[in-house]
Amino acid sequence: MKHIRVYTFLVLTTLLTGLGLQSPSAHAALEIVITEGIDSARPVAVVPFEWRGNGEAPYDFTEVIAADLRRSGRFNPIAVDDMPGQPTSDGDVDYSAWARSGVEAILVGHVESQGIGRYRVSYELIDVLRGQITGGGSQSLQNGELVHSQDHIIESRSSVVNDGQFRQYAHRISDVVYEALTGERGAFMTRIAYVIVEPDSDLPYQLVVADYDGHNERTLLRSPQPLMSPSWSPDGSKLAYVSFENRRSEIYIQDIYSTERRQVTSFPAINGNPVFSPDGKRLAMVLSKDGQPDIYVLDLETDRLTRVTEHWRIDTEPSWVPDGSGLVFTSERGGRAQVYHVDVRSRNVRRLTFEGESNLGASVTPDGRHLIMVNRTNGRYHIAKQDFPSGRNFQVLTETQLDESPSLAPNGSMIIYSTKYRNRQVLALVSTDGRFRARIPSREGEVKAPAWSPFI
Repeated sequence: MKHIRVYTFLVLTTLLTGLGLQSPSAHAALEIVITEGIDSARPVAVVPFEWRGNGEAPYDFTEVIAADLRRSGRFNPIAVDDMPGQPTSDGDVDYSAWARSGVEAILVGHVESQGIGRYRVSYELIDVLRGQITGGGSQSLQNGELVHSQDHIIESRSSVVNDGQFRQYAHRISDVVYEALTGERGAFMTRIAYVIVEPDSDLPYQLVVADYDGHNERTLLRSPQPLMSPSWSPDGSKLAYVSFENRRSEIYIQDIYSTERRQVTSFPAINGNPVFSPDGKRLAMVLSKDGQPDIYVLDLETDRLTRVTEHWRIDTEPSWVPDGSGLVFTSERGGRAQVYHVDVRSRNVRRLTFEGESNLGASVTPDGRHLIMVNRTNGRYHIAKQDFPSGRNFQVLTETQLDESPSLAPNGSMIIYSTKYRNRQVLALVSTDGRFRARIPSREGEVKAPAWSPFI
């Protein structure tokens, strides 16, 4: 039987008659389990931060930072037991010993109290090889004066943070390290939204927001009827989504801080797949109020609704291109589901995908260079990518089962998606080069429809 859940328009129909979910259980926080790719990542060291105070350290920054870097797929932080020492500043580093360990960069730091509930966190990111060459620094004459160079120190920062901000600041340090070593902005301070289902609960459907790593989980909405297709506003303050709470599909926008929400559409039949434009002023969506499902764009300031596609076959799953000039979407206008592009102004449509039996659920990477999608080949659904807009260099990225709903990290480095693992719906991660993979199951329950936030 054809797997219908990957098609949004068929998902909507299926939800009205029941989801056929697995055995019920209470949900718990997500947990990232790395499954492939870390052995080929760049070796770095996150040395335990020194606590310069009495008693136990108030927080383990090192654990969070090392986990962030490892989950990025780019880095492989070595174990503390394998470190040739535990320096806390540049002056403590034995560069020859660290160079022999094969580590290319080390992060060192310390924490000290600044009064009740306030702490100064200081850290340095050090280039080991350059430090070995220069002996931890070099001297040169500039305008007749002897200047001591510290160019082996890639980053050196110090900030005072409250004890309630420790985890957030650890993610911030991870972002600094990631950007310094890759040249790309880190995405460790981002969030994800997803749907959890507890079939035996009075309100089985939950719209949830959490940090990218599953911590600080917060339920925004509980409903007796299905919730679907969360989509972030560009400023990360709101979510658009589909709710069946009134026994019909309707689109809502909800503020994630105040939890205030407003109904955006409630047309007859399908109201689906809301997605904010890059400037946050428009909302693309799927409506069937005029017949077959087509793509529409709603101006959020004027409430003006514009029909972008018009075809007797099904058009669905819109996603904006980075400059907001057009949308990629899934259509059956060629017989089977394929990905197309439509220019919002001219409404010119062209087909983008041809590989395999079908392609769907597409989005364009933030740099505009690649198209990420679900590809069906030999009856199997996997996450894939190809060059955009040329369509060259098609590559399958995953080997999991029944992959769907891919969502890109805002720096384009990772894709979060929904898949099957041990007969349960879970989330998973794959790097956009396909080298790194991880699984994100909750300890219990069904998790689906992930959406990665913009930079926050």
